[in-house]
Amino acid sequence: MKLNSLSRRDFLKLSGFGLAGLLAPPLNFFMDDPFTAQQGRITTRMIWMFDRPSYQANQVKMCQRDTLVNITNTAISDDEGSHNRVWYEVGQEGYLYSGNIQPVRTILNTPRMDIPKEGLLAEISVPYTDAHEAADKTSKVAYRMYYETTHWVKAVTTAQDGGVWYQVRDDKWDNLYFARAEHIRIITAEELAPITPEIPGRNKKIVVRLGEQIVAAYENDSPVFVTPVSTGGVLRIGTYTTPKGSFITYYKRPSRHMAAGDIASSGFDLPGVPWVQYITKSGISFHGTFWHNDFGRPRSHGCINLSPQAAKWLYRWTSPQVSMSKEFSYGFTGTAVEIVV
Repeated sequence: MKLNSLSRRDFLKLSGFGLAGLLAPPLNFFMDDPFTAQQGRITTRMIWMFDRPSYQANQVKMCQRDTLVNITNTAISDDEGSHNRVWYEVGQEGYLYSGNIQPVRTILNTPRMDIPKEGLLAEISVPYTDAHEAADKTSKVAYRMYYETTHWVKAVTTAQDGGVWYQVRDDKWDNLYFARAEHIRIITAEELAPITPEIPGRNKKIVVRLGEQIVAAYENDSPVFVTPVSTGGVLRIGTYTTPKGSFITYYKRPSRHMAAGDIASSGFDLPGVPWVQYITKSGISFHGTFWHNDFGRPRSHGCINLSPQAAKWLYRWTSPQVSMSKEFSYGFTGTAVEIVV
């Protein structure tokens, strides 16, 4: 079975095709070995671990949602017909299918004590942390915030026990919650700098290929970025489609609390969805995805699901640009989008 294991060099080559989550920034202190301190979070209600990378193998143990595992390598399954044959090796314990695992790390931060009144954009830098109604870990939990989700930090406070908490604004309900500051990384202006701003907007175009489940970005008709995606799929309560046609990225938000329907029946409630670019008034958008890692097959409510890193790249590359001090940009201009079969 070790013959099926990917080398670290192969892993780096494949990182642009769905494994980019294992190379999420900041990586300066991980570059010697991309698997150092690499964790995975179970994203679905429960999955089985197997003794080799195949659904035909022996079941080792059951893992429930939000269980954390240590990813030590990747492996290619022999299963025929799968759109995604990548599995994660968990030390000597076994193998987990990568589509149900969010690659995560635990990165603690020094809290920033000078939050401006307009707030600061930030992302969660640990596998998950809880949003509380007060700056007290015993207070009621409003919801859970996951790795690489983005949120607006509005203030900072020090609790009686000396712990530092950020006040986080929920953009959907306009409520304020509190989360441990060391679990949240403030995003800098440099990392959101536009990509190739010297290329005129009319010479940039995004093409979504539904049949191949990929997105490609073009400059002057030459591809500069390609990534697997998940578009509208068949869910328990119905079939959701991603519309074909011509659109523009006219409405952009670096963070959005998305919620709709009955959660018990294919509905969703997703705080902090990162790097959102709407292309229709009905809500179809490109956005980062933390609730699965199964890109390459249809499985969304109609939106174009990307890994958070891919969504961030596309967000920086397109127009209009969104000011760091603004929650959104809305208008009648944007980068051209073509959605084809």
